[in-house]
Amino acid sequence: MAALAFGAALMTMPAWAGPTPAPVRAEINALMTRLESSGCQFNRNGDWHSGAEAKTHLLKKLDAVERQTTVAKTEQFIELAAARSSMSGRAYEVRCGQAAAVPSASWLTSQLQALRSAPAAPAASAAVSR
Repeated sequence: MAALAFGAALMTMPAWAGPTPAPVRAEINALMTRLESSGCQFNRNGDWHSGAEAKTHLLKKLDAVERQTTVAKTEQFIELAAARSSMSGRAYEVRCGQAAAVPSASWLTSQLQALRSAPAAPAASAAVSR
């Protein structure tokens, strides 16, 4: 039922979809890199996958979403592509080490907050000191 609702929602989205803005895409890529390198596992429809497999899957889902709508912010990516299976409607989960599995939307949102609150890397200076 949820999968049908998700599919119906995508079908009713405007056909004027544009590309995801570069800063949003960069943030999504950084979030997916965190998932890939976390050592955590990703549950999709009852099967556990590595972070690398999860990243590949979620980026494919992002491509599908982008064909239907513009992803204006990273939270929208989490909601539309990374929270649940579009086939079964089951919520995705993330399990790190021996900790209990948590919904992927919760894990990704907390990682997104950590990314945003991390100090920015020093910008390379193009100016030459004299």
